[in-house]
Amino acid sequence: MTILITGANRGIGKGLADEWREAGEHVIGTARSEPGMEVLDVADPANVTALGERLENQPISTLVCNAGILLDRHEQLEGGYPPELWAEHFQVNVTGVFLTIQALLPNLRLALAGVGTPKIAIISSKLGSQASAGGGRYIYRASKAAALNLGRNLAVDLREQGIAVGIYHPGWVATDMGGSDAEVSVEQSVDGLRRQIDSLTLAETGCFKAWDGKDMVF
Repeated sequence: MTILITGANRGIGKGLADEWREAGEHVIGTARSEPGMEVLDVADPANVTALGERLENQPISTLVCNAGILLDRHEQLEGGYPPELWAEHFQVNVTGVFLTIQALLPNLRLALAGVGTPKIAIISSKLGSQASAGGGRYIYRASKAAALNLGRNLAVDLREQGIAVGIYHPGWVATDMGGSDAEVSVEQSVDGLRRQIDSLTLAETGCFKAWDGKDMVF
């Protein structure tokens, strides 16, 4: 089984890569610039296309779209949230996810014969849920809501091809993004996410779950 993880150089992405490798899986980690990893900047369409070309004819059983940014945590409603910040977030958190999946769909299809059900895991957030409207961080919330919607619709179109899609909330995790006050350790989140992704089937494609298996409200 070959697993590809975007943003695998730190935090949750690195933790998932390490756990799957320890379990004996072949993991392809990607990052914008990290020795020993496949180069991938999800914000650069040409870069995403180049990755697909380099991995041509390589079956991928699981694609984890983990790369993401959160840059608007300190913006103020009055005068903050500039258009460039909106564009940057959506390019990484939404367009980058779609283009990566699009580029690697041939690789997922190649895995059908070997693993039965290739999987796509999109790391979103409960902050993208309409049921978790807490104000603030408008750009991040909107981008994660879009990623959730993207995953739900991809699940519909890819079901007939035998490819399952799951969308996941990793928890408020103690990473560079989550900060030191976070409620969930990287180890807890990673262990839970890996279990959810490993158990994903076509029967629950389109699911939105938390790291601990709890069903999330869309």
